[in-house]
Amino acid sequence: MSTNVLRTTDGWWAVRGDRAIRIETKAATTAELIADRDAVREAAAASDATGTPVADLAALSPVTTPCRVVAQMVNYRSHARDSGFTGEIPPTFFRKASGSVSGPADTVVRPSHVKFLDYEIELGLVMGAPLPLGTVVTEQDLPSYVAGLVITNDVSARDVQLTKTQFYESKSYPTFTPTGPYLALLEPEDFAHLLNLRLRLSVNGDLRQDRTLADMIVRPAEALTLLARFQTLDPGDLLLTGTPGGTALKAPPKAVEKIGALLPPAVKWKAFFKSQARNPHYLHAGDLITATIATPDGRIDLGEQRTAVADAK
Repeated sequence: MSTNVLRTTDGWWAVRGDRAIRIETKAATTAELIADRDAVREAAAASDATGTPVADLAALSPVTTPCRVVAQMVNYRSHARDSGFTGEIPPTFFRKASGSVSGPADTVVRPSHVKFLDYEIELGLVMGAPLPLGTVVTEQDLPSYVAGLVITNDVSARDVQLTKTQFYESKSYPTFTPTGPYLALLEPEDFAHLLNLRLRLSVNGDLRQDRTLADMIVRPAEALTLLARFQTLDPGDLLLTGTPGGTALKAPPKAVEKIGALLPPAVKWKAFFKSQARNPHYLHAGDLITATIATPDGRIDLGEQRTAVADAK
C-alpha cells in the first residue's frame, strides 16, 4: 500500500488516517527523502505512536525546489475535444519554472496584467530514480523510475499563453503550480491501480473537472519514454501528466475559428478575448479552488488541495 507523506517547516511526516507520525530522517529535499525510504516505512508502521493531528500541521509542497518541472500538453481526450483538436495529437512537452511550485493551501496570485486566469488539475509524477537519455520505460518497470504521486494545478495565464504562443511564461509565475498536500509514495503493486485514479476540481463548490486516468492519451510509461528522447530527469523532479476537459478555456466554434484566421492578429485576439470576457469560469480574486485525486477504494488518495485566488498587490 502507498504511504502518504506530508512536509512542514519542521520536517517530514507519515500520514495514518487523521494522524501524522514524524519521520526520523535528515532529508532536506524530496530526493533525499525518497532515498531514505526505510525511515518512511518505519514511521508508517509505528504501532504505539499517537502522532499529531494532520489538521494541526501546515503543509508545504511535498516537492522541494529547485527541481525540473515538465508538463504534458493536451493529454486527455476530453481536453482535446474542448481545445478543438481532431485526429491524432502528437505528444508534446513543455517546461515550467520550479519557482512556480507552491504549497497546497497557498494563495494563487493573479499578476496585475493577467485577465484570464485558468485552472488545470493534473496528476504529478515524482521521480525516484534517474531517467537517462534514451531510456525505454515499460509498464512493468515504471515503479523503477517513479517514486510517488502528487496533486498539481497547472495554473495558466491564458492571455499570455495565446498571444505569445508559448507556455513557459504563462504557466511559470510564482504560485502557478500548487502541489500537494501529500506525496503518495507507491509500492510496486500500487501501479496497477493508476488508471482508476479520478481527478476532480471544483471552483467555489462548482465541479469543473472530473475524469479518471483512463481518459489519458499518452500514459506515464510511454510519456517517460518519449521525454527521455531529449530530456533527462533526476530523483525529485516532477512531471505533470496533463489535464482533463473542463477548463475555462475552450476552442471557439469552427466557423468562428475560420473567420478569425482571416483577421490580422491584433484584431483576432481583441475579438477573441472580448468573447472570453463573458465566460464566468475564469478565476477571480476570492475564488476557492478545491482539487482531489484518489481511487474509488481509497487505496491511493492524494488528499485535498484548497487554494484561494487573490490579485497581486
